[in-house]
Amino acid sequence: MHRLLITGAAGGIGRVMREKLAPLATILRLSDITDLGTAADHEELVTCDLGDKASVDRLVDGCDGIVHLGGMSGEAPFSKIMHANIAGCYNLYEAARAHGQPRILLASSLHTVGFYRQDEYFDATIPPRPDGLYGVSKCFAEMMAQMYFDKFGQETAVVRIGSCFEHPRDQRMLATWFSYGDFASLAECVFKAPRLGCPIIWGVSNNDACWWDNRKANFLGWRPKDNAGEYRAHIEATVPPPDPNSASALYQGGPFTEKPIYEDE
Repeated sequence: MHRLLITGAAGGIGRVMREKLAPLATILRLSDITDLGTAADHEELVTCDLGDKASVDRLVDGCDGIVHLGGMSGEAPFSKIMHANIAGCYNLYEAARAHGQPRILLASSLHTVGFYRQDEYFDATIPPRPDGLYGVSKCFAEMMAQMYFDKFGQETAVVRIGSCFEHPRDQRMLATWFSYGDFASLAECVFKAPRLGCPIIWGVSNNDACWWDNRKANFLGWRPKDNAGEYRAHIEATVPPPDPNSASALYQGGPFTEKPIYEDE
């Protein structure tokens, strides 16, 4: 690619992908609503509110691929989720349609299925069971991706991210952890695939514990390498186990299933 856009580039995952995805394109266009620091020679920094349709249209113009990480990354009042995650997603897809339909890697979330139990195992065809408004917004994004593919042929890899951190932080993440390296290798496969379509892919590493069947994404040739099991002994020695009757022990979405509906201030 000549120009790859990463939205949400100032966020936790975005800051890491700014470095790891640089080999995929000559130029990285990085956007967020917060400070992005200083641009390297191969970078373009753009302040962009995803809820502003005209700004998103300008942001997407000239891009050959998009990694869409931007938006609210957790529970918040509905007005904020609607602005960033729902209107923002619509604005992104309309901009992509207007500017040659660059391939999109769309960051979805395990919170689309957060009310399934941890003793259940399934593939991406399972009906959604979101655990909050954030999860609902990601269900919306997934449906937008599918509709734009069916109606216009816009290709998207919908990646349901588990827990993407440097290392797993608790017992639940032994099953949901998605390493930065595995995220980057998945992105490479997504943008190099001759034909993509609109698959839903579980964003999860090659963990010993696993709740999700990713075989329908095997056509990409992606094989995650990292394993949360390497951290099990450390977590069991340093992190108190959750109450077996708590949401953290019962549901795939863990404590997100217990969060309230936040009101606007």
